Amino acid sequence: MSKNFYLSIFFILFLNVISAQNPIEWITNSEKVNDSTYNLITTAKIENNWRLYSQYNEEGGAILTEFIFSDSLILKNYSKVIEPEPITKFDPVFNLDQSYFVDEVTFNQRIVLSTIDQDLVSQTVYYQVCDDRVCIFQEQDLMFNLSGVSNLNKTVFDYNSVKSELVINFNNKELISSGQDISSSYISNNYLNLFVLGFLGGVLALLTPCVFPMIPLTVSFFSSKGSSGKFLSIIYGLFIVFIYLSLSLPFYFIENINPQIFNQISTSPVLNFIFFLVFILFALSLFGLFEITLPSSWTNKIDSASNVSTGMISTFFMALTLCLVSFSCTGPILGSLLVGSITSQSGALDLTFGMLGFGVSLALPFTFLAISPNSLKVLPKSGIWLSRVKVILGFVELALAFKFLSNTDLILELGLLKREIFIIVWILISVSCLIYLINSLRFKRSLALYLLIGFFSYSTINLSLGVKEKSNYKLGLLSGLLPPTFYTIYENNNGCPLGLNCFKDFEKGLLESRYTNKPMLIDFTGWACANCRRVEENTWSKSDIYNMINEEFILISLYVDDRSKLLNNENINLTDKNGNTKFIENEGEKWSAFQTLNFNINSQPYYVLVSPSLDILNSPIQYTDTQTYRDWLKEGLENFEDNN
Repeated sequence: MSKNFYLSIFFILFLNVISAQNPIEWITNSEKVNDSTYNLITTAKIENNWRLYSQYNEEGGAILTEFIFSDSLILKNYSKVIEPEPITKFDPVFNLDQSYFVDEVTFNQRIVLSTIDQDLVSQTVYYQVCDDRVCIFQEQDLMFNLSGVSNLNKTVFDYNSVKSELVINFNNKELISSGQDISSSYISNNYLNLFVLGFLGGVLALLTPCVFPMIPLTVSFFSSKGSSGKFLSIIYGLFIVFIYLSLSLPFYFIENINPQIFNQISTSPVLNFIFFLVFILFALSLFGLFEITLPSSWTNKIDSASNVSTGMISTFFMALTLCLVSFSCTGPILGSLLVGSITSQSGALDLTFGMLGFGVSLALPFTFLAISPNSLKVLPKSGIWLSRVKVILGFVELALAFKFLSNTDLILELGLLKREIFIIVWILISVSCLIYLINSLRFKRSLALYLLIGFFSYSTINLSLGVKEKSNYKLGLLSGLLPPTFYTIYENNNGCPLGLNCFKDFEKGLLESRYTNKPMLIDFTGWACANCRRVEENTWSKSDIYNMINEEFILISLYVDDRSKLLNNENINLTDKNGNTKFIENEGEKWSAFQTLNFNINSQPYYVLVSPSLDILNSPIQYTDTQTYRDWLKEGLENFEDNN
């Protein structure tokens, strides 16, 4: 016989000997979550110089590790097998990069039994192990004993020394603080917008029957004081600004008690429903059904004090009297500013800038006209038009009321105010206001009325275009006020922003990221997050950004106000740095804690780019403009490609 024949026989015998050995020892354990739910824990102890390959690798390499249940009929549900971060290096056996484990690795999997009287669960693992000379493909039957294990229904985690799925060992964490600095620079620019909105609110307050008639009376009073009257009018304006600014001061103390109080308020379905009722009351008050007033005794006492006092003290009480007397008209506008601020993440600071704009707007006419009384001639005379302004504001308040009802509906996922239904409600409000304005033409025809009729006609048509299925009309100016585009009555949507492919669980997104070798875009968002909707509908909708997110990234959208119960009633007691314990029982609380624990921030939107190996690719970013967001995505993608 030939030499080659003997070598072949020897090689076959060698392989049989190798295959007869098993370089891996498999150890199984289980942890009880509740009567029907268990965590299966599988530990592989790997001999020296051997490699067990991951469940996720590129084609052309090692055979993937796979776990298969021998009898799936006893299971009601089960999750993917979760593995720790593998080693990814060049493998000489396959001549390409491979992900594998050495020494020891533990796999975890959550199962839900069909019946609670099941004591044993069997599973088969198919795997390949290699050393530098040879590879072996094997299978191993695994048996899990479900009896006599401890109950892990309530687990206590600590911020500082926690080992759980909520704390991830992200790399490059130094980028987190710099990302917050970048975001804060943009947010600071946003305070100008808040000031402008407050200023516009003050302009509307000026055009009400409670304030407008006071202008000529107050101006005449200061004009009668001669040269000192001009100085006192300036002080009068400053006092008005001070009074409205002081309304925001108590909220700083609330914020200091609990730094997350404003985030909790904005994501509370109960409070959002209460705000809905409050705005309904504001609207009814502006419609004239009743008046929201402060006790008359307050006004009388302060008015008396202004008459008795002299100089600056008297001026202060005059300013305070104006604020109190006008409350029946300004109250709903102030209430809107107040509710809008406390339901934002910045809270007290937002309210300060809003109140500053409101106070400046209200004070300017009194001060300016007192300095230049001849300018009074340009002011229109008081009349019924002031009452019409109140009614129009009532319709605006009514529309805003449904925004808060929509927040409640979104957070609880009731499906009562889907995007199209919400738009129809606003159309009805707009048409009602339009009918009121057209009816007002019978009494007096004016340019202002025609302009308002034109505006509400345009609004009605504009809103109507957004009801159609697959409408290309994005209603960009209303983004953040309307429900998200994927919260629709139409069936052909995937529940993700703009129809993008997304995951709503970090672990599942991470698995997909490792399988596809794509970086993750972690999107901390919320159903009631207005700025989140603005980014999605005004920035993500740009074709190049949309394609980049859809094709180059794995999108993971984590909703911090999702009220869905944790899977299998897995409840968590989370202890923070201050020793306060929070009972976590729903998905939103879980992702909120996840954001806080890993990134030391709890405001939305908040975006993080992370590689499959958990490297933070660049500084996280918050609400920003389109170009900045585009550059940020490109930077993260370039950093990933450079290190990949």
